[in-house]
Amino acid sequence: MTEIIKANSDDAKILTEITKRSKAYWGYSEEQMNEWSDLLTITSEYIQSNEVYKLVINKSTAAYYSYFEIENNSVRLDNLFVSPENIGKGYGKLLMNDFILKIKQSQRSRIILDADPNAQKFYESFGFTKIGQIETSIIDRFLPIMELKLD
Repeated sequence: MTEIIKANSDDAKILTEITKRSKAYWGYSEEQMNEWSDLLTITSEYIQSNEVYKLVINKSTAAYYSYFEIENNSVRLDNLFVSPENIGKGYGKLLMNDFILKIKQSQRSRIILDADPNAQKFYESFGFTKIGQIETSIIDRFLPIMELKLD
């Protein structure tokens, strides 16, 4: 059985594990992963203060996404991570479709996100466009800032 349900505070450890394993999947060095450790940690407080939904497959959490409201009737997709053993099975697409539908139903008009460079094409496949970029701690690496207008 596969379902997308709201995460709770007890999910912090598994969501952090998925985040870190998924990020490492893209070949970042151990040193870089250690530098990002705090940024990739999902706390119980984070789950309580943001909208966090997890994908559960046969009672096991396999992926999740999180977002929060920002100004001008917009939301920011903060995280979307799939455990490495589930990458390429369509679960990212399933989560994105669920997320976009939730935002459309909430009458919000825009989604914004900072994409890992490895995920830019994934987001473009849902209609997101690059509207800027942010320099990162890695030399010559930039995060695309992406937007989807829902008007």
